Amino acid sequence: MLTRPDGLRLWMPDTTVSMLERAAATWPNAIALVYGDERLSYAEYEANVRALARKLVALGATGKHVVILLPNSLDIAVAIFAVQAAGSTSVTLNPDYSAAELGPILDQVRPVLAIANDDLHARLLDLLPADALVASISMLTASQPEQIFLPVLRPDSIAVLQFTGGTTGSPKGAMLSHRAVATNVVQREAVLPTNAADEQIICMMPLYHSFAAAMCLHLTAYAGGTLHILPRYRPDWVLDCIEREHITRLPAGPTLFNSLLGFDGLTRERVASLRCAYSGSAPLPQDTLSRWEALTGVPIYEGYGQSEAGPVLTYHGPDMRLKQGSVGPPLPLTEIEIVGGGVVGEIRARGPQVMDGYLDRPDETAATLINGWLYTGDIGRIDEDGYVFIEDRKKDMAIVGGFNVYPREIDEVLMQLPAVREAGAIGVPDAYRGEVIWAYIVADNLDPETVEMHCAASLVKYKRPSAIRFIEALPRTNVGKIDKQALKAMARAELDGGTDVA
Repeated sequence: MLTRPDGLRLWMPDTTVSMLERAAATWPNAIALVYGDERLSYAEYEANVRALARKLVALGATGKHVVILLPNSLDIAVAIFAVQAAGSTSVTLNPDYSAAELGPILDQVRPVLAIANDDLHARLLDLLPADALVASISMLTASQPEQIFLPVLRPDSIAVLQFTGGTTGSPKGAMLSHRAVATNVVQREAVLPTNAADEQIICMMPLYHSFAAAMCLHLTAYAGGTLHILPRYRPDWVLDCIEREHITRLPAGPTLFNSLLGFDGLTRERVASLRCAYSGSAPLPQDTLSRWEALTGVPIYEGYGQSEAGPVLTYHGPDMRLKQGSVGPPLPLTEIEIVGGGVVGEIRARGPQVMDGYLDRPDETAATLINGWLYTGDIGRIDEDGYVFIEDRKKDMAIVGGFNVYPREIDEVLMQLPAVREAGAIGVPDAYRGEVIWAYIVADNLDPETVEMHCAASLVKYKRPSAIRFIEALPRTNVGKIDKQALKAMARAELDGGTDVA
């Protein structure tokens, strides 16, 4: 049993869906979701979820994978819970992914159904198995099957398949059980307590992202608050919503905090209703934190985690000492160690929120989960008070605006161009996005415009190189591999020299 800092015992759900069921039973008339002029009470929310779930059961989706490719809307919130209520595994993907990005994922998932808006149907039909269906929410709920009962959900069944990039360039699906996802909500509630049925939470991050699902969708359902969904991020929309709806909690990534700080309309008065803000998905620069708190007076609580961990492992809370540069201590029921017991080294963690493994990747699962410990691939240290500090990443990965980007994937896309002989992509520090991608290319008779057009056709926007550099040869290690550290040193030298790379 977990308790909040004020001593209140916390209810522990055993499935994701039970959070919504409890909210609907406790606060049926309270507003659960807001999107533009649309509003759903908790009773309506649960009824919509059940209606869609029954249709999914009738279609034979129980025990199978269902892909969700929807933008921010009421539909995606309903779809995520409905898929899980049907006893299926939800696989939320970016609807802006190219066919080249979707194909390898769909090949692994082999879904029985893809839920998407009409404009994606033709493209998806070319990528899905021949017996898979593609439908919109409205198509699925146009008629209701009779006498369909929803399955009894097992806490250890897989609720979520969260895809993350792979160091080999191939994306991996982290399998998270109902118990893992639901427990992680309560772990966070023990550190960052909410006020029942009083919270107004804004979501401008895409709900297919694990941080948004955790800190917006699941948090609100557990608290019985109201989730205000924006179609996408725009600083004027965010501030208008905060002011109009008296928003109390603002989950965001460092890129969005930086953007708001650069917007002329941000004033202390406009965000006076905020009790706190949460930061995650990428490291929060100390300068961003200091400027935000000085201007708004609103504290930002930062945490750390990854898709494989439910997705949160650590968090600062209001009753904790805030340490500069730290992502906070481990959540309750969570252990974090440095591999080998050194001062600085790879971080490993274990707890009930950790994934069961990667879908159909026994070798990578065995290398990542060892005796119950999740080897994160992040380098860090732990101080005498148990606070975690992230120093570096062991994996070849960049975090662009809160999204994980694996340079190997960009390398492979670049190598598809016939003129390219070698390619090396790296993450480079960026004041606004945290990191951006630079591409170093060895090629014959190739211009940047051709590279940009090729990347635009093959990669979602945040993965595309923001700078392209043609060089005579890529640096190599003594075993012949492309030396990414040498490329990063070249980029640092260019940045230090003040070269314009926009």
